[in-house]
Amino acid sequence: MSALTESPAWAALAEHQRTLAGGHLREWFAAEPDRAARHSLEGAGVFADFSKHRVDDRALALLHALAVQQDVAGWRDRMFAGDAVNTAEERSALHTALRRPASAPLVVDGTDVMPGVAEVLARMRQFCAAVRDGGRRGHTGQRFTDVVNLGIGGSDLGPAMVTEALQPFTSDALRVHYVSNVDAADLAPRLAGLDPATTLFIICSKTFTTIETITNADTARQWLVAGLGDPRATGAHFVAVSTNLEGTRQFGIDPGNVFGFWDWVGGRFSLWSAVGMAVMLAIGPEAFDELLAGARAMDEHFLQAPAERNLPIRMGLLGVWYGNFFGARTHAVLPYDQRLHRLPAHLQQLEMESNGKSVDRQGRRIDHATCPVIWGSPGTNGQHAFYQLLHQGTQLIPADFIVARQPHHAHPLHHRLLVANCLAQSEALAFGKTTDEARAELAARGISGVLLDLLAANQTFAGNQPTTTLVVERLDPHAVGALVALYEHKVLVQSALWNINPFDQWGVELGKKLALRIGTCLVPGAAQALGLDGSTRALIERLRT
Repeated sequence: MSALTESPAWAALAEHQRTLAGGHLREWFAAEPDRAARHSLEGAGVFADFSKHRVDDRALALLHALAVQQDVAGWRDRMFAGDAVNTAEERSALHTALRRPASAPLVVDGTDVMPGVAEVLARMRQFCAAVRDGGRRGHTGQRFTDVVNLGIGGSDLGPAMVTEALQPFTSDALRVHYVSNVDAADLAPRLAGLDPATTLFIICSKTFTTIETITNADTARQWLVAGLGDPRATGAHFVAVSTNLEGTRQFGIDPGNVFGFWDWVGGRFSLWSAVGMAVMLAIGPEAFDELLAGARAMDEHFLQAPAERNLPIRMGLLGVWYGNFFGARTHAVLPYDQRLHRLPAHLQQLEMESNGKSVDRQGRRIDHATCPVIWGSPGTNGQHAFYQLLHQGTQLIPADFIVARQPHHAHPLHHRLLVANCLAQSEALAFGKTTDEARAELAARGISGVLLDLLAANQTFAGNQPTTTLVVERLDPHAVGALVALYEHKVLVQSALWNINPFDQWGVELGKKLALRIGTCLVPGAAQALGLDGSTRALIERLRT
């Protein structure tokens, strides 16, 4: 047993869970007419209904006691202050500085980081404005009509998600595309529909050595030069988001077209930095500022709201409640807005790369569950796919519903149907349908006997599936910024509760190293590397042949 699982706060939660395990949301709502009001919180323009969770006041009090024991507030404050909360790599995790007011100094290791943040943001604004208004043009003097962001992981998932979420705020005159997979099936069709003379590429790689990104960049450069007939075109059509000035220079990119960021910005937290260049090109500098403002508003809520009224803290606590005391192993994210269809993928990296750990901050193996599997898709599509399992499967699967009060289009009937489905699904998951209710409905239709018994069993819904419903006024840049920051801070809360470091990702590295080794063996005529297992050797032979 670890110090955490042997602690009084943990033991008290385990004991109280046993007393609540047989309770049902139907009973709690019947006993608490004001339950919805008492369990709803709001901050930074995000309203959250937490009433459909299997908690009572004592469960919440015990969860907050665990947060105090694990020093959640301390880890939060140290992160914002620039302390080395990335304990394994002994550095800060200061993505919040990227949306901090420029006038508010933040000293890290004796240096105020804010002037550097402001300088890069100003350069981004200037560059993006020039591209959007036609002042910055390609090698042949034509305006750019398309931008292709070449990145992977945090250099793709977050920016791509935000760009699609904010599509109504983009310009028809400048289309932004994202390519991440080293599979040429991602890049080739994209290039096929573009004109080299009017295409701008952003190579997004901090080290400028990420194999997938650099491979795609090399192919894109060959396509560009072949199309324009001049190697010098590279300098006019490529910019980089990187810290490797020598690597970008060798590629053919002028230092003035390289936008840097810092080692205290983790990839999955980086869309607020120069990594968000494609986002700014898509929506414009003013809207990007609103995106930052929404995230900053959630930062301030996280810092200032009392723990009992704090959105990230409540979300983090509830995740631990289900994962560690109810055995939930997955968590569904269900945005009822098609423009958020890439949000689950972004949150998969954000949460699972951060908290998918089995070693604590002191390097000890842990004896409790950490991050669940994050998954989901937009409603109402998911209702015709996996909701059957949510309603009548054998697993407890907490879920987040996300919906905007105002639509982004002029089709109110569609939005009413969308919202109605969102609310109906969370209601059905919470309250279900009893066997008696099913029997009464079937009997009213004239069904009886054995068939009635069979259908009643199949039409019984246990309910009691916990859900959070997040509501924003409108899916605009401010709201998207606040939502993403909310989940970022949930990650920090849960990492503190589990005593793990959410800011490293050593699990990503091993496969990369092995891929380089195996790649040399796939070349026709190459000798097989020594030390490979029998299965890998056989597969290499099959695929190489």
